[in-house]
Amino acid sequence: MSLFKKVRNTINLLKSVDVDQLAQINKKIDLAEAMQTLGKLDDRQLAGLMKMLKTKRKKGQHDLPPIDGDFYNLDLRLTEEQREIQLKVRNFMEDEIKPLVNEYWKKDQFPFEVIEKFSKLNIVGVPYEGYGCPNLPFLMEGIIAQEIARVDVSISTFFGVHSGLAMGSIYLCGSEEQKQEWLPKMQKMEKIGAFGLTEPNVGSGVAGGLETTCKFDGENWVLNGQKKWIGNATFSDVTVIWARDVDSNQVKGFLVRKENPGFETEKIRDKMALRIVQNAIITLTDCKVPESDRLQNANSFKDTANVLRMTRAGVAWQAVGCARGAYESALKYTKKREQFGRPIASFQLIQNHLVEMLSNLTSMQTLCFRLSELQDQDLLKDEHASLAKVYCSMRMRDVVSQAREVLGGNGILLEYDVARFVADAEAIYSYEGTKEINSLIVGRAITGYSAFVS
Repeated sequence: MSLFKKVRNTINLLKSVDVDQLAQINKKIDLAEAMQTLGKLDDRQLAGLMKMLKTKRKKGQHDLPPIDGDFYNLDLRLTEEQREIQLKVRNFMEDEIKPLVNEYWKKDQFPFEVIEKFSKLNIVGVPYEGYGCPNLPFLMEGIIAQEIARVDVSISTFFGVHSGLAMGSIYLCGSEEQKQEWLPKMQKMEKIGAFGLTEPNVGSGVAGGLETTCKFDGENWVLNGQKKWIGNATFSDVTVIWARDVDSNQVKGFLVRKENPGFETEKIRDKMALRIVQNAIITLTDCKVPESDRLQNANSFKDTANVLRMTRAGVAWQAVGCARGAYESALKYTKKREQFGRPIASFQLIQNHLVEMLSNLTSMQTLCFRLSELQDQDLLKDEHASLAKVYCSMRMRDVVSQAREVLGGNGILLEYDVARFVADAEAIYSYEGTKEINSLIVGRAITGYSAFVS
């Protein structure tokens, strides 16, 4: 079919849509992009689309509302550029990632072939200035985290570790030379980063109880100890390692390259969640790191905490994405699944579950939107990020649980996606600070008393 005929047919299709419908469409999709997409359809596809649009509804049928977890239309608060980025990420996740995640989740493997495609989105290091980074508001980092987790939490975790924790450590704590060496390559995903803080015996107590040590021997820093649950570490080019200086008792950060002698990784297997994420136990045995690879502006745990504060907001958004993916999957299922001669979405109890899920999801979205606004206004405090992590991870659990419930027995099958969201939610619930630890951070802020055990 000629380009002229395709354009003419596209125009005819749009003419069949009334003004109100067109206004609603324009709120949710980029019409210019839609025109281009329609122009690429072949004869068969275009004929099928026109037939579908022209088909008259049977008696008693009615248009069903779209499946959309953004009930309060927060997308309308994004700029045109921001909305374009959001849709670009959404389309990428739907087209490139969704078809393969269940297979890789079952195999406990990572789809390395998507990294090059991911890099072309130009969304790595979103809030950073310079070094090839987009330098967009923190809000967009949250929106992107939501969009990725909406399809798969594992890929979102891979991305957050690399772009947030690893790059963020270098951006906040590194020297200019270190930033120039690593950030441009990491932004293009030519080099992949990991972040090593948690240890086999130390999780919540890392602020004062790191067992991994570092000591300067006059020429190099010598690191000894272990790290656990370190995402990306089995294949990362650089891993940020946090260790306690045996001389000063202060926490310092190091850029440990994968080829450093004394640096070994062992993949953690048999996980029930985030199976695509390649978590590792790292063993450091007299691992020598030159002074040039010590993060020059990381001299105490306060510097580590600055990185965690910046990225914890992204984890709250990740919980939103997980909940949204589960809700939308469940809603889609209830419209198709029939019992007693009609879709189960028409039953009162199912609708009650869906409304409760949507209520939780919407409250999470609005909370995180305000959280990112505070971050962009440089008003974000530890307790703000911690409250969001506590609330969103709890409500996420509620949403995925009800999503699994409305699917009945099919809720435990990977093919319907909800089972994966249920499992992966358990990981989000625990990492970047447990509910208890984040609650104590908020409690200290509102009471003036620290309830942490010293």
